[in-house]
Amino acid sequence: MRILYIGDVMGEAGIETVEKVLPGLVNEKDVDFVIAQAENVSEGKGLTVADYERLKRAGVQAFTGGNWTMHLDETHELLEGEEHAVTRPANYPDGTAGKRYKIAETSQGKVLLISLLGSIVGKDADKPTDNPLASVDGILNMLSISDFTTVIVNFHGDFSSEKVVIGHYLDGRVTAVIGDHWHVPTADARVLKGGTAHITDVGMVGSLDSSLGVKFESVLPRWRDGIQTRNVLETEGAMQFNAVLVETNPETNRAKSIEQIRIII
Repeated sequence: MRILYIGDVMGEAGIETVEKVLPGLVNEKDVDFVIAQAENVSEGKGLTVADYERLKRAGVQAFTGGNWTMHLDETHELLEGEEHAVTRPANYPDGTAGKRYKIAETSQGKVLLISLLGSIVGKDADKPTDNPLASVDGILNMLSISDFTTVIVNFHGDFSSEKVVIGHYLDGRVTAVIGDHWHVPTADARVLKGGTAHITDVGMVGSLDSSLGVKFESVLPRWRDGIQTRNVLETEGAMQFNAVLVETNPETNRAKSIEQIRIII
């Protein structure tokens, strides 16, 4: 099974880039299943139902989550519905809307999708979360992993140390551990000793010449002069598409290979 995991889709520029790149890439790489990080899709914060449908039409079949996933109330119906393969961080406290994991049915078997939130700097630093290692252990111990052809764990956080550690912690237990949130791809994609594909950060989809998708003009006064400014997303210029392609062995739930994909248009 060949699974494409797309990095953070950042606003309208990211959506348009997915629409332009994904259909041809699926054909070129013979992709069986497409997952995208969706916490920044709708104007940089959350995922509207309309944008969810738009990305589905472009070929995305499942959506992972992060610190902005709960921002929009309308996202909650996607998180609750078993028919929608849309996740939120599994280590949010009890009582949070949505399921702790989602299962996607495919022609090649069931795909288990888990998102976890690591440490986030800035105003989300004090957001209450459960321990991500304990949370993923609880899910994996509760389910019969042999029922799934593929188990994808998405780790959304700021600290590279956490992203590396959890990859090794889950090595041999899941198909892939894919880090995101930085919007900058790391050059360390590999299959670990136990057969789990891992990358510290897959990168983003959207503006290339920007501050992680945000106009430089809206960031520089805040940094240089201490002026409170609003993030304005960059929609012009070159665009980037960052993803990883994981080839799996459905008989073992492990990865055969992982390939980084970076396209500039």
